[in-house]
Amino acid sequence: MNYYIDITVKPDSEMRENLLMNKVYTKLHLVLSSLKSMDIGVSFPNCRVIVGSVLRIHASAERLDELQSKSWLGGLIGYCNVTKILPVPDGARYRICSRKQTNMSKAKLNRLLKRGSIQQDQVKAYVAKMFQQGISNPYLELESASNGHKHRRYIALGTIIDSPTSGTFDQFGLSKDASIPWF
Repeated sequence: MNYYIDITVKPDSEMRENLLMNKVYTKLHLVLSSLKSMDIGVSFPNCRVIVGSVLRIHASAERLDELQSKSWLGGLIGYCNVTKILPVPDGARYRICSRKQTNMSKAKLNRLLKRGSIQQDQVKAYVAKMFQQGISNPYLELESASNGHKHRRYIALGTIIDSPTSGTFDQFGLSKDASIPWF
């Protein structure tokens, strides 16, 4: 994790910033899946209420070079500024960038109904509780390549720490235990 690439989306009148970032992140997920990657992490250095316009990809220089050789951005490259592979600056701190999930969802409700764990007369209460538990974290809206369904991937940023933690990353570049450099 000593190197990184910044991808800054350039919105225009046809493509808003959040729509572009959703498309870029979806393409990144597809290439990370094809590489069976567990050693490439992501961060969103401008993340506040929304994820922002910068996607930072962290890995070794060799792994980033392999990623970039795939030309994974395709036609979106015209909407992005992509840096060269750069070393992480001295004095960088660390943080975990992970997925935030609710434990209640429409899909979970359907599974509970199907297996008989919840009765039809309890659905209204479940739905009311589900909406009370909403997530306010920044998110990306991704489209499934297999069925076209959209889903949100909420992002949680951990506390900034002084030394890195090890672990693996999922094929979205997120981890519950591995930190990425934060600068």
